[in-house]
Amino acid sequence: MIVDAIGVTRSLKTASQPLITKPSVPLKDLAMSVMMGATDEDIVSSLAGRLARLNKQLDTDDQRRIRELAGGMELTQFAGKLFSAIDADNIEARALELAGLPIGSDPGDDKRQQVQQQLVSEAAKVLNGELVELIESIRRDKEQTIDHDNLDELVRAEWNKDAASNAQALTGEFADYLKANQDSIAALTIFFSQPYRRRELSYALIRQVLDKLKTDKPKLAPLRVWQAYQQLESRHSLSPSRRRGAGGNPVNELTTLVALIRRVCGWDKTLTPFDDTVRRNFQSWIMQHHAGSGEKFNEEQMHWLRMIRDHVANSFHIEREDLEMSPLDAQGGLGRMHQLFGARMEPLLDELNEVLVG
Repeated sequence: MIVDAIGVTRSLKTASQPLITKPSVPLKDLAMSVMMGATDEDIVSSLAGRLARLNKQLDTDDQRRIRELAGGMELTQFAGKLFSAIDADNIEARALELAGLPIGSDPGDDKRQQVQQQLVSEAAKVLNGELVELIESIRRDKEQTIDHDNLDELVRAEWNKDAASNAQALTGEFADYLKANQDSIAALTIFFSQPYRRRELSYALIRQVLDKLKTDKPKLAPLRVWQAYQQLESRHSLSPSRRRGAGGNPVNELTTLVALIRRVCGWDKTLTPFDDTVRRNFQSWIMQHHAGSGEKFNEEQMHWLRMIRDHVANSFHIEREDLEMSPLDAQGGLGRMHQLFGARMEPLLDELNEVLVG
């Protein structure tokens, strides 16, 4: 066996070690330290490792929220930048370049330290207070402790006397949160004090409310609050119609939030699924439009209007660009709707955005 050891001492060699060397330090503290200028290898490595592990738990909505605050960067890309900033070979190459020395030379520890500081600082530019808070909020939401050794044992089974009071406390906290933020979140301002601007309520504005709620108060998840309202209203519902309103199933998290905001603001007297509201408003609008001797919608136009109704029931709002989305695109999209409605198309979309959510 021949071993060629020439050049083995010319570059820095490191022993393998765990990525997360500071498991007891909270993720938020690690992120804040790097954001404030820390370049220590253990801190950076631990932060990168924790972020890489968290990234595996993210859903598409979590990833979108992080991208929006990270300038379009994915969490896995940021973790990769941190790993690269403390990579020995990368540091060595940059140190030689900085010192103007050829490969195989020794740039010195001072140059290596200088390069590592530069690389970490460059990677850390993506961090900001809002992003760190969001990452911490997502971590709290995803993290759970599973005990496989000490299994739960049923002690007794009986009616939870505190269920109603717990539901009341949850709905009260949700209402207080909305009212406290009505001046700082545009959508809430419209809901609470400027209902005449309801046509301005867009998907993006409602999503802003949902994202902030998830960050500030993860326990006030819309579906959880819905169940609390549902429990309270079912106890007081006397008529079948009121029980139907309180018992309907929400379509998705976004429209659930809209229904809850309407309930808190007093737009709806009882908990009402948003798709029910949209369908009821659509029916009333069609009846008013067809009353009298005015021009009526033909069957193909009615088909398009029903598709728009269903789109709003699921996404809260419709934009001109949405006409190129499924299933509208399969029916001819923007071009076909313009053929059917002509110059009335744009005013019609504005009117439906206002009427259907009213």
